[in-house]
Amino acid sequence: MDYTAQDFTPEQIERSRAYKHDVRPLLIISTALGLAVPLVLGLTPAGAGLVRVAGDVAGGGWVAQAVLGSLAISLLGLLLRIPLSMWGETVSRRWGLSRRGWGLFAADTAKGFVIGAVLTAAAVLGLYYLLRHAGDAWWVWAALAAAGLAVLGSFIMPVLIEPLFNKFRPLPEGPLRDRLMALVEESGVPVRDILVSDSSKRTTAANAYVSGFGKTRRLVVWDTTTDSLDTDEVAAVAAHELGHAARRDVLVGTLLGAVGAALGVALLAAALHWTALLDAAGVTHADDPRSQALVRAILAVIGLLGEPWGLAFSRHIESRADGYALDLFREPDTIVRMERSLAVQNIADLRPRRYEILLRYTHPPIPARIAHARRWAAEQGVPIPKPLSATSKEIGET
Repeated sequence: MDYTAQDFTPEQIERSRAYKHDVRPLLIISTALGLAVPLVLGLTPAGAGLVRVAGDVAGGGWVAQAVLGSLAISLLGLLLRIPLSMWGETVSRRWGLSRRGWGLFAADTAKGFVIGAVLTAAAVLGLYYLLRHAGDAWWVWAALAAAGLAVLGSFIMPVLIEPLFNKFRPLPEGPLRDRLMALVEESGVPVRDILVSDSSKRTTAANAYVSGFGKTRRLVVWDTTTDSLDTDEVAAVAAHELGHAARRDVLVGTLLGAVGAALGVALLAAALHWTALLDAAGVTHADDPRSQALVRAILAVIGLLGEPWGLAFSRHIESRADGYALDLFREPDTIVRMERSLAVQNIADLRPRRYEILLRYTHPPIPARIAHARRWAAEQGVPIPKPLSATSKEIGET
């Protein structure tokens, strides 16, 4: 049975289709550019030339080439991405998903660039130090460093990076906080605090997430979520996020990310032994900092090949968190209503194609998540949530 047509009005389904049609060219061009730029720079002498010119500004030594070359490549990438980012921002505004002014857009872009460029330059400097001084074992030390940085990132992201973009405040005292704290206590999951982020200054979309682990773990709910969903629906969202904490998904994801980073370095080391690749990049030795464009190209290909596996794992843990929420919350009607509200508010794709799910989706599609709740209800012998098309006017349309 096609519950999509019964859970959503024809207008909502058409809006979802039209939005998807509007953003598809942006996704295609962005993906193509994201792969083409590193390949062109890395598999031709263009990247090595850019690094050499940048390094010459500070004397042309290997340190100057490593650091300034990295910054030059990052800056070129920024300049090529800005038109696409502005296009995407315009599309989001047209569909009512973005509230950012161009000033905030520029500030976000600048902060993101500085953080990314500085961290990348530091990583590049470390890589070429190892290539030049650690002998044949350089890749072992680089793999360990990459894994360590992946773990460190999970600790510093919530306390150092996220506050640069959003302000966080404890969820105010009241019925919603009482409900969520009771849910946290019932789950037995240790959470440092429940915070609200000021996401409404950027978007109308709703979301929530768990970040950090140990003493830095917190449940973060966007203010757009608390403003647009009722108390029961917000509690349903929180139950899903508590599922991630209960299953240690942040920790497991961090460890898998560390393993993936180490594996990526090992594959990079193997690729840098191919003389044909070095020749194409216009360098003779891998320890020449001018090869860093080639390094980025290799890592881009490794990332592209590995991404579907990472997305599949992400969909698995998201589905598992949905199951945890159903077991904890035990209100499939509310969970279905919440999923539908989020789908309408965020303009989710209600009929994605299989290849789109495999290549882009971190979560199961909304119709699949609603079907999951109905299956759970049938297995538990509780009333199965009915199609919601009859009550769509009560829920509201955007």
